[in-house]
Amino acid sequence: MRIAFLTWRDSSHPDGGGSEVFVEEVARELVRRGHEVTMLCARHPGSAPVSDLDGVRVLRLGGRLTVYPRGLLWLATRGRDQDVVVDVINGLPFGTPLVRRRGVVALVHHVHQRQWQIIYPGLRGRLGWFVEHRLTPRLYRRFPHLTVSNASLEDLVAMGIPRSSLTVVRNGVATAPTGGPRSATPRLSVLARLVPHKQVEHAFAVVARLRSELPDLHLDVVGEGWWHDQLLAEVARLGIGDLVTFHGHVTARRRDEILAASWLMMLPSVKEGWGLAVLEAAVQRTPTVAYRFAGGVTESVVDGETGLLADDEADLFRLTRELMLDAGKRETLGRRAAERAMTFSWSGTTDVVERVLGEAQDWSP
Repeated sequence: MRIAFLTWRDSSHPDGGGSEVFVEEVARELVRRGHEVTMLCARHPGSAPVSDLDGVRVLRLGGRLTVYPRGLLWLATRGRDQDVVVDVINGLPFGTPLVRRRGVVALVHHVHQRQWQIIYPGLRGRLGWFVEHRLTPRLYRRFPHLTVSNASLEDLVAMGIPRSSLTVVRNGVATAPTGGPRSATPRLSVLARLVPHKQVEHAFAVVARLRSELPDLHLDVVGEGWWHDQLLAEVARLGIGDLVTFHGHVTARRRDEILAASWLMMLPSVKEGWGLAVLEAAVQRTPTVAYRFAGGVTESVVDGETGLLADDEADLFRLTRELMLDAGKRETLGRRAAERAMTFSWSGTTDVVERVLGEAQDWSP
């Protein structure tokens, strides 16, 4: 098949995250299986307009918002020969059904109601949410959808997407155990884009409260984003500058070393489609504490088995403290997390995606 992914960003974008990793890993695997794959996304400083990603042709057109009309124009002109187009809906859609009636698949990691409210609390946020939960379902409801968790599936059904059009496809994981040592002193980690809805500040609050009991405690923050300066200011306000290290973007190897050294990973995000970071930590035998209300993490974290789920910020502190003080429980959760992580692979993920794309070639409303 000739397959195109229209996606807002690629993983090299400063705001790239788990959604982009998903697309790229699946695209690579599809190329290995003999398909011709193009990924169209926005440009960013230092990026090339055209590049090759292990056989995937990467086209970068436009910027944060202009990538959408430019991507649709490409699809209506030079990209007309594609057999299947995967429209990655990351809050806003590309509008693929406006120029195609066959071979369209929507990929939605999660809905963004809380994110719109947090990032754009005024009119822009209300407009964005209106587009996502009113206009987008009307445009796409007759086409097949891929999503990464049952939680996201139920959100999409509530927005009007027929259950029969939805297929859940889990994230894979590409990393391997580093074999590196666990830190001898208490160490926490957060692996996330530095944006408001990841709520990294909640991890800072936990560290500030725990320092009296664990004076050697340290927090490693892995990731980058436009909320970086605000997070630095919060660290200064809490007086924990000596307890926090911002690593920024790091190599996969360095990420895994940090996760392997950590006693525990915190994922205080308000919403996750799945939570790829949970699996990446699990491979290193590091359990995760996350919020129960955050959607897909209720499936990537098996509560009480591979990590713990908190009900609110006070509970996040309580559960983190409990695990940091209980080495035996941490080790048990970490071992089970690693065992479960080994059941996920990008090859298995691509099996599902490839089947849905094959069926979509002849699917028309």
